[in-house]
Amino acid sequence: MVLEGKTALITGGSSGIGLAAARALLDSGARVAITGRSTERLEKAAVELGGDVLPIDADVTSLTDLANMRTKLESAFGSLDIVFANAGVAMGTPLATTDEATYHKIMDANVKGVFFTVQAVLPLLQDGASIILNTSWLNQIGAPGRAILSASKAAVRSFARTMSAELLERRIRVNAVSPGSIETPIHQGRGQTEEEFRAYAERVGAQVPVGRMGRPEEIADAVLFLASAASSYMLGAEMVIDGGRSEL
Repeated sequence: MVLEGKTALITGGSSGIGLAAARALLDSGARVAITGRSTERLEKAAVELGGDVLPIDADVTSLTDLANMRTKLESAFGSLDIVFANAGVAMGTPLATTDEATYHKIMDANVKGVFFTVQAVLPLLQDGASIILNTSWLNQIGAPGRAILSASKAAVRSFARTMSAELLERRIRVNAVSPGSIETPIHQGRGQTEEEFRAYAERVGAQVPVGRMGRPEEIADAVLFLASAASSYMLGAEMVIDGGRSEL
């Protein structure tokens, strides 16, 4: 129970990596708040997780929602020890055909959402708190058709450094997890059958040196490490968990 007595916020916590991270932090003794845009999915996730979970309806691209989120967190928890800014979107952005609406959708969720999530909860953060940002292995390579997504995640990687420098006097550590291709709903296309998704996962997994896509729990383990005192000497760093895809 390495997080006994700690409080945590996970944005985008109703599925995938966020849900797995919520489970890991709960199992380690933390009280956890999860956010999402779907009330139905949030309630389902809260029931699935059990334990001390606070579901909060919030769209991280809305500053009004983030202000309401802060109010609910302060009322329920008083203060925060851990923030996992996980909410985001992913889609292809070919140079020749990507429209402005897609650009704004990605940048608003992945860059604006992360920055203003941290800003919103900053008054609640305890000195010595841990902030974890979710970036991507794409920030390290040049993937065709992924220019805007990759740029948004490179911005998040930069936030881990700049926010760390700005919050240094309060001993608030900001680090990043950088997942590779993980089997989560974000990779499942609308209307795609389970059989079609399994075929997709096999194709993508074949491109990874370890021969498979990753599991949400494998990212959650890294989040737990960064949230705990075990990572007390890490600051502004990035943990890449991608099966070797960006390295080999």
